[in-house]
Amino acid sequence: MARRGETIELAVLGLLHEAPMHGYELRKRLNLMLGWGRLLSYGSLYPALKRMLRTGLITETTVSTTPVTRRPRIVYEVTEEGKLEFKRLMSEVGPAAWEDDTFDIRFAFFSRTDMEIRLRVLEGRRTRLQERLDRVQSDLRRTQQEVDQYAAELQRHGVESVEREVRWLSDLIDAERGRPLDRVDRVDRAPGDGHPPDPPPAAASAAGT
Repeated sequence: MARRGETIELAVLGLLHEAPMHGYELRKRLNLMLGWGRLLSYGSLYPALKRMLRTGLITETTVSTTPVTRRPRIVYEVTEEGKLEFKRLMSEVGPAAWEDDTFDIRFAFFSRTDMEIRLRVLEGRRTRLQERLDRVQSDLRRTQQEVDQYAAELQRHGVESVEREVRWLSDLIDAERGRPLDRVDRVDRAPGDGHPPDPPPAAASAAGT
């Protein structure tokens, strides 16, 4: 399983590809990506930013604010080394890419990856969830006679949530396999690309459900 610090670094590098940002904006965008269940504190963000500064993945610039009585803001920007590290992290397709802590972040930046990488991550995530679903369904059948109504309903809710995500992943995989080399893949392979293209319509509609 990926360390939380690595997940934060991946997210920060991805966001700074869009534009330089100060710490407040980074934290706000990260929390939107992570969801309410995994809100990020400044105590987690700033140590990660300092680590990335030390390793040369990002730079910082102090920007004066108005009125002048307010503290100057520090704006962070990704370096060439940071862009290479982001590309390396996004090209990983092993189990760490499928886990709960990292999959959502990686999915948010899928437009920066090749179709083959997207497929391998989606398929790995689906396999992992299918294994989890089989285990939870087995536990549910075994314990239905032993727990009360509300505990059983909670277990059923968990099963249904995993089933929905498995179906969603299957739809995304079918959409990826069924489309030709499109604008996303052509742009990703072009040198000097500085901005991510729009996400594929299928993934965008599925992510909004």
